This record gives sequence, C-alpha cells and structure tokens, in this order.
Amino acid sequence: MDNVFALLRGDSIYERPISERHRTIFYVGHVEAFDQNLLRETGRLPEFNPALDRLFAFGIDPDSSSLPSDAPSDWPDRGAVGDYCAQVRENVDACWNQAPEQLRCVALEHRLMHAETLAYMLHNFPHDRLVRPGAAESSESNGPVRRSGVGLEVPLGVATLGRHCNEGFGWDNEFPRTDVEVDRFVIEQRKVSNGEYLDFVRAGGSTPHFWVERGGTWFLRRMFDEIPLPLDWPAWVTHNQAASYAGWRGGRLPSEAEWHRASEGADFAAGNFDARRFDPEPVDANRTSVSRWGVEDLCGNGWEWTSSPFRPFPGFEPFSFYPGYSANFFDEEHFVLKGASPRTDAVFTRHSFRNWFRRDYPYVFAGFRCIHKS
Repeated sequence: MDNVFALLRGDSIYERPISERHRTIFYVGHVEAFDQNLLRETGRLPEFNPALDRLFAFGIDPDSSSLPSDAPSDWPDRGAVGDYCAQVRENVDACWNQAPEQLRCVALEHRLMHAETLAYMLHNFPHDRLVRPGAAESSESNGPVRRSGVGLEVPLGVATLGRHCNEGFGWDNEFPRTDVEVDRFVIEQRKVSNGEYLDFVRAGGSTPHFWVERGGTWFLRRMFDEIPLPLDWPAWVTHNQAASYAGWRGGRLPSEAEWHRASEGADFAAGNFDARRFDPEPVDANRTSVSRWGVEDLCGNGWEWTSSPFRPFPGFEPFSFYPGYSANFFDEEHFVLKGASPRTDAVFTRHSFRNWFRRDYPYVFAGFRCIHKS
C-alpha cells in the first residue's frame, strides 16, 4: 500500500479524485484502522486512539444524489495519520501469530482489495499529480479491431457457484456452495473490444469514462498518459453501458450462473492480473485460459459485468465480526462482476470470488461479453 501512495505527488493525498469516494487521506488510515478494529476483538490489541479508529473505519458508497461534501481541513494532519498507522502496525505485528486464521485472511485480502480500488482512484488524478514509475505502461497497441469472436454454444447443465466451508477461506457472500441449473445459451468467445464498442458510440451510445475525443480522434486515458484508442483492447464500461451495448447488438449480458457455466474448465492461473501491468491486452491475447466450451480470457484483462444483482446465496450467513460486509449491498443497486482486472491480486482469482459495484459506477476496470439468441 505504501508503494501505491508513493505514486502521488505533494498534497494530492487530500484530493478527492472520485466524487463518490472519500478523500485519499481516508485510505491511508483506513487499511490500518480496519486491522485495528478487526483484531481488537481478539482481546490482544490495546485501544490507543478510538477517535481515529472510528474516523477511518468505514468507506462510503453513495449514489450521485448524496455525494460527500467535506473539506481537506476536516481531516487530520498527514503526520498524525502516519503516527497512527505506525502504531497500529506495531500492535498488529505483536499479536498477528495468535490471531484466528480467518481474521488474518480477512485483514490480508481487505488490504489487497484496496490496492486495486486505489488504482481506480489514481487513474482519475491529473497526470501531473502522479509519479510515473519505470516501465509503468505497456507499449501502445495499434492493432486492428479485434472481434468478440464466434458465438459458442453452452448446453443445458448445472453451474456451481460459491464454495463449501471446508474448501478454505472465502468471504461470507461466497458461501454456501450453490448449484444452479442453466438453460442452453450462446456466448461470445471474447470480451467486447474498444473497436466494437466504438461502433456503438458512433451510433449514439454512451461514451466510456476512460475515453477522450479531440478533433474527431479518440484517445484512451491510461494511468499516466493518453494514447490513441487501442481498438483491440477490451472496452471498460459501466454495467448500464454494457447492457445497452448488448441490447443494441440484439443480445444481453450473462447472468452470474451463466458466466460460471461458460467458464467451466478454464485455467484461472493464467491471464492479465496480479498487478503485472497497468493496461489491458488485446481481447484475443490470452489463449491459455480457455473453458471447455472455447470461451477465452475469463480471468484478467478486466472484470466482467453480469446481469445478476448482488444477492445472497440460499443459506447465507453474514460474518459475525463483520455483518455488513456483504449484507449492506444486497440492495438491487449493485451487480456481480466475475474474473479479474490487470490490478487484481492473484488471491482473488478463485472461481467463487464475487466482486460488485453500482450499475452506473464508471471507474472500475470492467469489460463484458454478450449472450446472443441461438
């Protein structure tokens, strides 16, 4: 996390690059406060600054009608936050080996989740506010439009979602394992590319957040610069944009169960994830992670939107120590994403992991593929 914050220049830590989120200073304290609040319940952590424990405890997820309005002066001095973080780390280190394994997994995965969501925030800073690391971006892609490929038939069958309690750590929404019968469907071989989505924009469709038009030419706003729009990379869009495009093509988005069914047999150890790159690859670059039905690039290169609202599986039980982690978002406003983005840590590439965001949230590194009528 320290390396992520080191990409910011000067006092940018008090800026709010995403209007729906806290100022960046919150996240400096949040990952440490989360560990402090979580592990304090074990009885082994002393309480030394309850005010900051509360201030940094929870993030926010407002819709556009209730955006935060705080000022930089409402937040503590950076030095005070740094001292707080240092003390929390010392306290956590002292009790780490005695903490329950489940809580240690929660603490570690929570931190890794924020390494990715912070990348979304950094992507929205002006480029002159960022420190560009060496070899930060891949070379520009000037390839022709890549197509989402042939429609592949997936026959009637059972999709397995979630996991058993004896299969290792998972978040509460990953349990219990759930089998769902899925009708036959036809799904695209690859993610929808920028070039394909550009046709939709030219026909009046909504423009992705990461695109910029200048003088009739389209550019892609990357983390540290802008390049001519790579027509062969996946289109990163909102759920609303993905669903609109699919309808324009005469199709729809896959449900969570259909996505699982389509991914059967795919090797989730291969793909563009684990923060090896900032950028996507062409939609046909990953020929290693292929499902038994021939569906490609299911893990990495961008999360994939599904048509499924984020809901509990039958028999869901919230974490007793974190009851709101999932349950607070079972509101029909958040939709399930599967797969991974280039900035997703490898630990989240287990098949049962579920990501979710609001349908109109534009900052996620998320693409999609369509299901079509046979």
